[in-house]
Formats: sequence, C-alpha cells, structure tokens
Amino acid sequence: MIAGERCTRACGFCAVATAKPFALDFDEPERVAEAIRRMKLKHVVVTAVARDDLADGGADHFARTIRAIRKLDPEIVIEVLTPDFCGKESSLAMVLEAEPDIFNHNVETVERLTPVVRSRAKYRLSLAVLSRAKELDPSVVTKSGIMLGLGETEPELFQTMDDLRASGVQVLTLGQYLRPTPDHLPVIEYIRPETFDSYKEVAEGKGFEYVASGPLVRSSYHAADYHPARRRAQA
Repeated sequence: MIAGERCTRACGFCAVATAKPFALDFDEPERVAEAIRRMKLKHVVVTAVARDDLADGGADHFARTIRAIRKLDPEIVIEVLTPDFCGKESSLAMVLEAEPDIFNHNVETVERLTPVVRSRAKYRLSLAVLSRAKELDPSVVTKSGIMLGLGETEPELFQTMDDLRASGVQVLTLGQYLRPTPDHLPVIEYIRPETFDSYKEVAEGKGFEYVASGPLVRSSYHAADYHPARRRAQA
C-alpha cells in the first residue's frame, strides 16, 4: 500500500484510519521497487488509501511506482488496485499510461448498499471508471471485487455481476465481509462455502475470464493464480 496509512474517506467496512494524510514520500516508488527486488516477486499488487486531498488523487504516485517496478524488472506482472479518483479522467489516464498489466477497482457491494458501505463512492461512478479504463487501454485486464454478507440479495448480486461485465470487467473476486471492529458495519449473513462455489459458476457463466470466490477471498487473494496474456513486448 502506497501513499501513506491515512485515508480521506471513512468507508463502513474498512479499518484503515481516516485522518488528514501526510505529504507523499517522493522516494516511495523506488523503495517499493527495491523491496520487490529483494523479495523476488513476479506478481505485485499496488494499492493505496484514497487521497482526495491531492489534485490527482494520487494518480501520479501510482504511475511513478509502476514505472519504478517496470524499470527494475520488465517481466513482473503489475496489478494496481486504485480508488475512483473522484472520476477524474486525467488521473485515470495517468495511471494507465504507465501500463499496468491489471487495473483493479472494487465496487465492493451492490448498488442499493453502496451509500451505506462506501464513503463518498458511487456505484455508477465505479462502473464508469472500470469501463473508461478499458476504453483508454483495451489491452489492460480489468478486475473488480464484491464483499458478501452485508445484506445484499442474490438478484442484486447477479445484477452487479451483469453490470461489471457490461463495463468490460474480466476478473472478479467474491469474498465474505468480516467486521474489523464493533464500530464498523455488522455482518448480516455468513455465506456458506458451497454458495460461494455456486456463485463462481454463475459468474463464469456470465463471461468472466477468471473468478476467485470463497469466504477468505480478498482483492489480492492468490492474485498470481491469474496469468494475464503479456500485454506488449517488454523492452
């Protein structure tokens, strides 16, 4: 996770601290790349807190991190999990111009529950971000994730899958919401493992290329199990 540990949003499911963020660490992209080199990673997931305090939402910091990793080893698969950048296309384009292999932005929940679950975020805006990412770079793999057990109905879940597919999303993660503290949203339902299995089949039937579905699945769960086609010949 880059761009600090303080988030400008206060989502009902997330335990990341909400506070005024510190200034960005300009050397962080290079230090992240060096850590990746030392750990000999071949697939990395770069995410960040929401930085609504910054004009570009932290997009340039994402882009610099991608380029630092790519310079270190052009064969590393780079996946980014970004906020919505408040819908600023210039910020989205900045990230995509750095050429990540996978662009992930989570809708998190169904449309009806979004105002309760996600601070400031809008369901349709998230879909638009995913759709526009694919338009800006058709070669990038797009990915999104949904937490279950927040009170969504099955028809709502299936509609969300349809909405994601209509937005061009190729990879989907489905996992159980777990309440991080008593101050966060309660768990309405614990989904049975066999139900997660059936949802995986439904999602695959709707055309997702890869689906990770299970109680412990998260956005970056076994991320390297999905092998995207190499987007371009690396220099």
